[in-house]
Amino acid sequence: EIEIRVRFPESDRTVTGLSEVRVSTAAGSVPVSNFVVREARQKTGMLKRVDGFRVITVKADVDEGVLADTKLQELESWLAKSPLDPRIQVTFKGEDEEQAKAKAFLSKAFLVALFVMGLILVTQFNSFYQALLILFAVVMSTVGVLIGLMATGSPFGIVMNGIGVIALAGIVVNNNIVLIDTYVRLRQTIADPVEAVLRTGAQRLRPVMLTTVTTILGLLPMMLGINIDFLSREVTQGAPSTQWWTQLSTSIVFGLSFATVLTLVVTPSALVLQANVGSWWATRRVRESQAGT
Repeated sequence: EIEIRVRFPESDRTVTGLSEVRVSTAAGSVPVSNFVVREARQKTGMLKRVDGFRVITVKADVDEGVLADTKLQELESWLAKSPLDPRIQVTFKGEDEEQAKAKAFLSKAFLVALFVMGLILVTQFNSFYQALLILFAVVMSTVGVLIGLMATGSPFGIVMNGIGVIALAGIVVNNNIVLIDTYVRLRQTIADPVEAVLRTGAQRLRPVMLTTVTTILGLLPMMLGINIDFLSREVTQGAPSTQWWTQLSTSIVFGLSFATVLTLVVTPSALVLQANVGSWWATRRVRESQAGT
């Protein structure tokens, strides 16, 4: 086989030269521009296929100070109101895809951590109520994280804030275990639950506050973006090396501050409530048994 290729002279290989091509008609040779309207349109120079489907990749950057997630939601809303051809499928890749994977992984990790901690706590205290009370403090500590992000005007980063929430859970669990374990031991010798709670608070206030204060003070430079170079003896703020860890430290600082209030106020109140409800229920059963006899 011999490949034969017919081409115009190089001087005529132009867009305008295409309009000068003549077509033979009954009236004679007529330029093709008399029949055709030339219009400029976008064209794909290379066809890319994935799994047999034709794919076109569109990339864009957001302006400074604009969150990519906000623009992504606007695009999704626009696509919902102005649907494309049914044959066209739109898939968001890049940072959004990675964040979705990280969100799914960290959500599963947090739930698994809560489940494992629940099993250990039930085994240690032999009480579902006290175990659920500690897990409740862990879950509610995320409220402090959200308050901190709102106060600092920072967006919720799936990766670093998510890791911060999981790390925060360990500290919150430790503080509550110390408090509840002391209460359980004191209840063996003190009948009044209120007195037992007051003594528990007096004994464990210092350890809980020391843990909270030292952790917060240690993370404050990181949260404020302060970088201390001991070699050159320079202190800088907003260094690139600190920006990555700001979200993590912010989550722990505000979450731990909020959880400490829960540990010192809500947890003792819930322990007294458990004792009062148990006493009321026991008294009621005694009265019912006496009435039955």
